[in-house]
Amino acid sequence: MSSRSDVVTTSVHTPRRAWVALAVLLLPVMLIAVDNTILAFALPSIAQDFRPPATTQLWIIDVYSLVLAALLVTMGSLGDRFGRRRLLMIGASGFAVVSVAAAFAPSAEALLGARAVLGFFGAMLMPSTLSLIRNIFADASSRRLAIAIWASFFTAGSALGPIVGGVLLEHFHWGAVFLVAVPILLPLLILAPRLVPESKDPNPGPVDSFSVLLSLTTMLPLVWAVKTAAHDGPSWTVAAALAVTVGSGVLFARRQMRTATPMLDITLFRHAPFASSVLANFLSIVGLIGFIFFVSQHLQLVLGLSPLAAGLVTLPGAVLSMIAGITVVRFVRWFAPHQLMIVGLVLVSVGFGMILLFRHDLTIAAVVASFIVLEIGVGISQTITNDTIVASVPAEKSGAASAVSETAYELGAVVGTATLGTIFTAFYRANVDVPAGLSAVQTADAAESISGAAAVSTQLPPAQADSLMDSARTAFDSGIAPTSIIAGVLVLIAAVVVALAFRSHRLNGGGEGPSASTPTPPVAPPSVRDSTRSTALSRQSSRAARRPRTPRPDRPRPVGHSTGR
Repeated sequence: MSSRSDVVTTSVHTPRRAWVALAVLLLPVMLIAVDNTILAFALPSIAQDFRPPATTQLWIIDVYSLVLAALLVTMGSLGDRFGRRRLLMIGASGFAVVSVAAAFAPSAEALLGARAVLGFFGAMLMPSTLSLIRNIFADASSRRLAIAIWASFFTAGSALGPIVGGVLLEHFHWGAVFLVAVPILLPLLILAPRLVPESKDPNPGPVDSFSVLLSLTTMLPLVWAVKTAAHDGPSWTVAAALAVTVGSGVLFARRQMRTATPMLDITLFRHAPFASSVLANFLSIVGLIGFIFFVSQHLQLVLGLSPLAAGLVTLPGAVLSMIAGITVVRFVRWFAPHQLMIVGLVLVSVGFGMILLFRHDLTIAAVVASFIVLEIGVGISQTITNDTIVASVPAEKSGAASAVSETAYELGAVVGTATLGTIFTAFYRANVDVPAGLSAVQTADAAESISGAAAVSTQLPPAQADSLMDSARTAFDSGIAPTSIIAGVLVLIAAVVVALAFRSHRLNGGGEGPSASTPTPPVAPPSVRDSTRSTALSRQSSRAARRPRTPRPDRPRPVGHSTGR
């Protein structure tokens, strides 16, 4: 850790109104996080009502994240152009209405369509919240704390999803898991116009429809290919989808490099701190979601806990993750942010190492201890990576940068489930011993997954059911070692990449010291003041965003800025 004693620092005052606005913006964050996990617990009830094919059941879960991930960059760019609060209000209104429609869907196909539309409106919510925070909080320390709170609510929502789902499903129809969106979004729709200032790029340029199309044809086939390969294995169709992704991605990048007003500034990925933070964000979520995928099944199907009890087991880790994500802001005073990011990634890897160590006797206590270490690491790394990403662009371009952060999160969730889940499935299939005397359908179901074996066991005599489940549990846990090793090594690689990236940045004159570890690449000259009306809070944020990146020697430098920014 280095220090700089030659520069006088001062902080920009953050008004109380900014923190009230943050409280309002946390509502959609909580909703999206809850929605990511709550439906999985309702799927058995949905299947019992509609009896859809297995493929339809999978798509009811998957289509939401497929549409959401594909549209995040587009929605972030539209928010920059037309107003982030406006886009947030449209997304919240649509999400609430479609949630009610999903709760009373008359068929599985109607529910599948509603989930796709929810993904469309959900893509409007997340980039808008993070980019609004970037514009509301001009002071770097306050912004970092606000982003820490924002990230902690993501963690809280993910942890609350299984618990809320378990409580609702014990007392109400499965549609209640969708109706929960209404009481969360109504306060947002009432309070946001009064408390959250509007912000947008004052000189956004025209909407590039072809770039929007290219972004969709890059993301949609990618997410579809990952999910399909995980469910059905590699195929020519999957290869074709990946080829479309690569081709569209190259065309998208070239178009952004040549246009005067790009939808996404591709040159940001040449900026080592920005690119390495996106990678760290992505891989930490791969580890977290892959861990939850395994733990949820281990707790319920191996240790025999109810869904609600299994959700409660993960609660201590989620709470400590929130605390770690907020507390780490204080440590930025003494340690460079990238050093804290590395600590977080190492803790994620240690969490997987503990699972590997306890794999032969993975009790509830072992799961809780491992999950606590992993979640603390995720809380630390998510706070720092998100702050680095949004601080790497001027405030008027924060929507697109926020979308990059959110896309990394969603892709991490998709890849974590797909890759680590596929490894578990492969080891299960290779090691399960299905007893003789079962029908062809029962044999296929029991050999497919541990949940299939659990369903088949209810149809068998006690002795045969016990034999099948003993084999299924052993086969499922045989995937612990390879999965833990792969996930732990990937996260350690991310830590090494972060260390090298920030070291290269400092050697190239990016600055040093705690504040310098969240640098900003060169940006275009500041633009004229937006002619639209704004509240006093948004005017203050706009003035902060337009300050020169390199302060004059005779003026004090704001906290969080360095000569390398």
